[in-house]
Amino acid sequence: MARTKEFNEDQVLEKAIEIFWHKGYNGTSAQDLVTHLGLSRSSLYDTFGDKQKLFVTALKKYQKQSQDKIVQLFDISENIKKTIQDIFKQAVIESLENRITKGCFMVNSSVELAMHDQEIEKIVQNNTKAMEEIFTNAIQKGQNLGQISKNTDAKVLARFIFNNYSGIRVLARTGENDKQVYDDIVKAVLSIL
Repeated sequence: MARTKEFNEDQVLEKAIEIFWHKGYNGTSAQDLVTHLGLSRSSLYDTFGDKQKLFVTALKKYQKQSQDKIVQLFDISENIKKTIQDIFKQAVIESLENRITKGCFMVNSSVELAMHDQEIEKIVQNNTKAMEEIFTNAIQKGQNLGQISKNTDAKVLARFIFNNYSGIRVLARTGENDKQVYDDIVKAVLSIL
């Protein structure tokens, strides 16, 4: 008779995101996973497969959560330019927080693994395309409302904005803690709109 699972897979994936985000894929050992997730090795492997499959599942969950959050912000926004500013301000706040996990899990994974792992490369590329589309749609909405200049194509602006958003996350990972540096980047990005 098969044993029933005595854990919530969603909660375990959240913990997997935490540990992989903090230590990276290569820095996370099988023992780290067992300890942090609170599962036996057999439960871990029976449910998620190997470390690589768990990482991919966690990264996809993080991707969906992040995209859904930004889509929701733009869907309810009455001022797209202000919402973009708020998204960047939140990224700056998170970058300056005194915590071990810095940057963005997707960006960190991209830097660590995308060049060496085709599956991760594909996830990162799909994320970039999806985020560009999200920002493009939002900018088009802002342009239609007269909140954002129509002098530059919405897709071009979206690529520029997402690239800078990702760049802030990379900068955070380097340990930069001068708020003025981040504020200067955000100011320059907003001036383009």
